[in-house]
Amino acid sequence: MAPAAPDNYLVNIAARQSLAVRSERHVPVVFDQPERFMREAFHEEKEALTTDHNAGQVDNPSRRFLLEIANSANVASELVRAAWSNYQSPIDYGINDLDLPKVVSLIDADMPTRLYYVSYRNNAFDTHVFQNNLHRRLLTYTSDAVSAFMQDLQRIGRADDVVMMVFSEFGRRVPENVSLGTDHGAANNMFVVGKPVKGGHYGDIPSLTKLTEGDNLEHTTDFRRVYQTVIEGWLQQQGAARLLNGNFGSFDIFS
Repeated sequence: MAPAAPDNYLVNIAARQSLAVRSERHVPVVFDQPERFMREAFHEEKEALTTDHNAGQVDNPSRRFLLEIANSANVASELVRAAWSNYQSPIDYGINDLDLPKVVSLIDADMPTRLYYVSYRNNAFDTHVFQNNLHRRLLTYTSDAVSAFMQDLQRIGRADDVVMMVFSEFGRRVPENVSLGTDHGAANNMFVVGKPVKGGHYGDIPSLTKLTEGDNLEHTTDFRRVYQTVIEGWLQQQGAARLLNGNFGSFDIFS
């Protein structure tokens, strides 16, 4: 999407790399606990791992690539640990902060990242039984964390610079199942949040009675239209049609 992008363009905060951040061009920075984001080694090995090797003087392309990755990892590790050690905030993120304070710490430290990816830990929304109260709590935790994130961005003076897209990889079927819950379905909502976003509902509300096969909602907006909206309207990147394998148009949602 951005061939000339700098190192650390993409950050994934998780215990392991998500498939969502796989890229042909950008090697994502992936970490879980910022204070432990470093290479562990025996004492005699540490110097070799932390030395800034001059990869440009290496003729072997495979070795040069490995040295470039190693150098990049060392730089990213130092940036992340320094940013987190300097982060202090009075903002209450509630019961589940969704790793968003870590994102704020990196933004405040001027990390050159354009895309941050976090997720709800432990697949918590994969619920099917006695879902009413549980689902309400999960959505409340999410709302609290997102609201706190926006307040934290305002605190550091970066609220105008950040837009968040909230989505799920699955929706819900309309009928209740025999366990007082709902099962995985096709269509779902997406949220675009931030000070630069013009509020409102975009797209048509799906029918709860005119369902597709398997009692699924019939979607009224292709999710790739939302992606194209953010890619072109916010990230100011061209070529969304090639990236998304089609031109899906965009919404006028940014002020």
